Amino acid sequence: MDCLFCKIRDGQIPAKVIYRDEVCLGFEDINPQAPTHVLFIPLQHIATVNDITPADRQTVGHLYTAAAQLARERGHSEQGYRLVMNCNRDAGQTVFHIHLHLLAGRPLMWPPG
Repeated sequence: MDCLFCKIRDGQIPAKVIYRDEVCLGFEDINPQAPTHVLFIPLQHIATVNDITPADRQTVGHLYTAAAQLARERGHSEQGYRLVMNCNRDAGQTVFHIHLHLLAGRPLMWPPG
């Protein structure tokens, strides 16, 4: 498999890792769209949201709890933050390993784009 995020997970490609546990990895986005822009990926490879199965429920939920924890630690929970998961090219997914974007540290407008 030639997955960029699997290579980051395995240490084959460097990344600024800021969170890691037995389920997921969090690292700084290389093209940040906000002062805080962290990607949370499951250690298990899941290509798109369309590939999530009922068996993946805990894994996907864990991404959200890890992101919320980091948002609290960085002081964003009161002001607010955005969590986004894109699915397929037209939605902006460029790496086909699901990832949850945590964006914070500036006002985020709606609709996003």
